[in-house]
Amino acid sequence: LPPPAHLCLLTLLLPLLSSAAPISPAESISQAYSLALYMQKNTSMLLQTYLQYQGSPFSDPGFSAPELQLSSLPPATAFFKTWRTLDDGERLSLAQGAFLALTQHLQLVRDDQSDLNPGSPILLAQLGTARLRAQGLLGNMATIMTALGLPMLPEEDTLGLVAFGASAFERKCRGYVVTREYGHWTDRAVRDLALLKAKYPA
Repeated sequence: LPPPAHLCLLTLLLPLLSSAAPISPAESISQAYSLALYMQKNTSMLLQTYLQYQGSPFSDPGFSAPELQLSSLPPATAFFKTWRTLDDGERLSLAQGAFLALTQHLQLVRDDQSDLNPGSPILLAQLGTARLRAQGLLGNMATIMTALGLPMLPEEDTLGLVAFGASAFERKCRGYVVTREYGHWTDRAVRDLALLKAKYPA
């Protein structure tokens, strides 16, 4: 990323990293919402860059495979009524669990692509940046839960056993699902945080 983008990301993360004093729920939600909006602007670029480097059929125009899923990564889709009636703890726990899983999966995908596409610094940089942003949003959510007095999920290994002998095609499929769901979960986080922002105005 060019320096201005790095500076923008640091500006969003710095209040959480530099201040030891507890912050209000409204302030922590506002910071998380700003970061989620910033992330949302780049998720489609990551997915398109990823597909471009994988070759056919992934790079074919209009490629989409919604049926592909990973058991280790929860899908972001949900029935609207179910999603809308979640309480604060449920909403944040689901998002926190998803972004914890995404940080681990994005590292795995980056490792896969370092092997499959070693001459693709743009893709590798975007995957690394996405993981950094997911970690940042995960930290923001932990701050919100602390401010609201909610219990946090313990950090765990969401990947479980990884088949290191997976074929190149299997690894490409895995990376596709991860980059796709990163975008979907970011979209959902924006909606989640918008609800919380309205509930806890500054």
